[in-house]
Amino acid sequence: MIIIQAMTVLPRLAAAALAHAASVMPVTVVTGARQTGKSTLVRDLAPAGERPYFALDDLDVLEQASDAPDDLVARAERLTLDEVQRAPQLLLAVKRAVDRRRRAGRFLLTRREQIGMGRGGIWQELLDAKDDEWPDVVAAQRIAPEDWRALARRGGYPVPALELHSDDSRATWFAGYAQTYLERDLRDLSAVTSLPDLRRLMRAVCLRLGQLLNQTELGRDVALPQPTVHRWLNLLETSYQLVRLPAYAVNRTKRVIKTPKVYWADTGLALHLAGLGEPAGAHLENLVLNDLLAWRDVRLNRPEVLYCRTATGEEVDFVIEAGRTLLPIEVKATARPRVDDAKHLRVFREEYGRRCRPGLVLHTGDATEWLAPGVLAAPWWKVL
Repeated sequence: MIIIQAMTVLPRLAAAALAHAASVMPVTVVTGARQTGKSTLVRDLAPAGERPYFALDDLDVLEQASDAPDDLVARAERLTLDEVQRAPQLLLAVKRAVDRRRRAGRFLLTRREQIGMGRGGIWQELLDAKDDEWPDVVAAQRIAPEDWRALARRGGYPVPALELHSDDSRATWFAGYAQTYLERDLRDLSAVTSLPDLRRLMRAVCLRLGQLLNQTELGRDVALPQPTVHRWLNLLETSYQLVRLPAYAVNRTKRVIKTPKVYWADTGLALHLAGLGEPAGAHLENLVLNDLLAWRDVRLNRPEVLYCRTATGEEVDFVIEAGRTLLPIEVKATARPRVDDAKHLRVFREEYGRRCRPGLVLHTGDATEWLAPGVLAAPWWKVL
């Protein structure tokens, strides 16, 4: 569906971009000054029989848009609406129609959902198995290898993950999502005085995935006061975009006080907001975290997912706490993990003793092997 409101465009220059956007997005908006060729541009997009054109300058169309907007929207599978500002309620009918066919969800697809298995990773299987059975549990997963970079780029939103098959199409979708859903949802939750400032903050966060969240530093980098950063980060978290990963501590009160690490709900959107073409190791971490959270959120007795950082800077990427059981995890964007990659896991296991299950090093290679006593190295794609 294309809506004409009232961007100066040259039809021959903008036609390809408009056709691309209309093939990806359920709604495409063309805006701009009057008499710049908008109507001509959209009429040339498709023959009239394929995409009927309705202008609210027509009094009959205006009457239907005002009195029965849902009926107008339902007149064709694909249509063009001109001068929609004349009947504001028409936009609500468009939204209802889009929501019935394609709702922008807050639930992201795990990798195993994307390949048709209807589930997340094998975290529970590992917790349920004996320590020495872990290699067999991993080996039993009949899943083909995958380039984690491709998974990070497409993310988990259903449309770009399942329906769009090119980077250009996904970029268009992510741009539309950032502009319409994120900014609209945040404005609905609370008054956001400057959308450009908000976009800079989101970009800054997405460039710091996996790092400790320092609100003062973020504010300095994007020229915003710390109270504003604090409020907008809360909005991003409330709207299911920002993910704060708490720090592990035996004292649960300290978990609230300690500095969290920051991640994003969807790696594809995070790459888009950050302006990055290629994923980095932090995006592989983010993929693992997203799968952990999806698994956690459907458990009746919800485990905790945390990270651990000692006073001397030794860090374990993730810690599953299920009852009194701890399972520490390191993520390495390498196909050949080394013994040194198990160092922090071994320190963690020594500190927490019998509470701790084997440590898990997830890597990008093919081998499943004991990297060190009590530390199993496994391919990420066998576990997620």
